[in-house]
Amino acid sequence: MRQDVAALALPDGVRARLAAVCDVPDLVVDDFGRPEARKALARADVLISGWGCPVVDAGVLADAPRLRAVMHAAGSVKQVLAAAVWERGITVSSAAPANAAPVAAYTVAAIQLSAKRAFRAAGEYRAGRPQDLTVSPTTGLHDRTVGVIGASKIGRLVLGRLAGAGVRLLVHDPYLGAADADALGAELVGLDALLRASDIVTLHAPLLPGTRHLIDARALGLLRDGAVLINTARGGLVDTEALAEHCAAGRIDAVLDVTDPEPLPLAHVLLTLPNVLVTPHVAGAMGTEVRLLGAFAVAEVERFAAGDALVGEVRAEDLPRIA
Repeated sequence: MRQDVAALALPDGVRARLAAVCDVPDLVVDDFGRPEARKALARADVLISGWGCPVVDAGVLADAPRLRAVMHAAGSVKQVLAAAVWERGITVSSAAPANAAPVAAYTVAAIQLSAKRAFRAAGEYRAGRPQDLTVSPTTGLHDRTVGVIGASKIGRLVLGRLAGAGVRLLVHDPYLGAADADALGAELVGLDALLRASDIVTLHAPLLPGTRHLIDARALGLLRDGAVLINTARGGLVDTEALAEHCAAGRIDAVLDVTDPEPLPLAHVLLTLPNVLVTPHVAGAMGTEVRLLGAFAVAEVERFAAGDALVGEVRAEDLPRIA
């Protein structure tokens, strides 16, 4: 990983925990071709990776004959680990469960603020047109319907945080059963039904060939007037230009922490609309929260050393349906 990432993810206290269960060289690399990196790989049983890690491919594995596990102190492993890692039987873990909590917290905050029309109201306030929305029937979260697309780790946390909050919860996920949805406090419905019924829709699905532009012009057209679309997952889930048309018309609002492309061109209409909030991919772990990712990876090393099951294990068969 990068040196600055390591400083946040693996501070002294976290490194001390790691040193209690294994021999840890004082080495952080972002280039596996460096002599010191190749020397360390030759004797490594476990690799802790993170943001800035070069791809671990067959060439890297050839330099790491003893490697038994890769603990990724970040979310998705798809851009970091080649198929050769699983083909060699190496155990893989991701800190996605630790990263899920900040994203879920951001999402629930966005839902609360969107329900109060806070972003539109702030724009009107700045323009010198403050509005009294106290008795507006279009504001407030109570008795609203929130649709969650994707019962991922993050999607489940969002459902859990909203359960009992006086909202109707809908969920769509092709891998989720009705009983599991009921246990999450939500009603399992088809995508179209969710879009038609929801006041607020939040996306938590992985970006796969089959989910690209899942929310396209047709899907957006199913949203009721005044609905809000929140995307903290992947920008490619949404047809950006179709969304821009609906938002520019004032028919729906949007909160976008991810976009396609990312970043958006500075002149893009979505950056100018008072009913759209675009943030630069900040929902996940940041700053002090990055330590959560490192601590998770180290806890996985502790479990691996003890022969215990890993919490964040990523199996080869999981790859086609995860982010």
